[in-house]
Amino acid sequence: MEKLDDLDKDILRIIIKNARIPFAEVAEACGVSRAAIHQRVQKLMDTGVIEGSGYSVDEKKLGFDTCTYIGLRLEKGSLYKSVAAELKKLPEVTECHFTTGPYTMLIKLYARNNEHLMELLNDKIQEIKGIVSTETLISLNKSIDREIPIF
Repeated sequence: MEKLDDLDKDILRIIIKNARIPFAEVAEACGVSRAAIHQRVQKLMDTGVIEGSGYSVDEKKLGFDTCTYIGLRLEKGSLYKSVAAELKKLPEVTECHFTTGPYTMLIKLYARNNEHLMELLNDKIQEIKGIVSTETLISLNKSIDREIPIF
């Protein structure tokens, strides 16, 4: 990956705040042409600096009131890929990480309520071959939600 220059960083700072901002406004803020912004954004996408584009949704407004982090302990770490493949089948699981420390894996999921969470844990997650134990942490409030800063 090429090193990001100041223009790339300026563009990222602007579009991180509002991915829907017109390139003309980004170009004006950066003092370059709209075509230059288009080329730079395309380059950032091609090199994987920008991944996807989309909207953020409020999970609570979709009926998912419980945000949960679950630490998973596996029989052996080599089962990570097969367990991750099974977890990927659960749409409520939004993140999955292979970790160091007390858990082999850490997942984030959203449930409609505690009953739904219990169903996911007991009937789905804990039934996945290779999972030895789970530890569940319910998020009471999201205090920070942001992208990594562009320096």
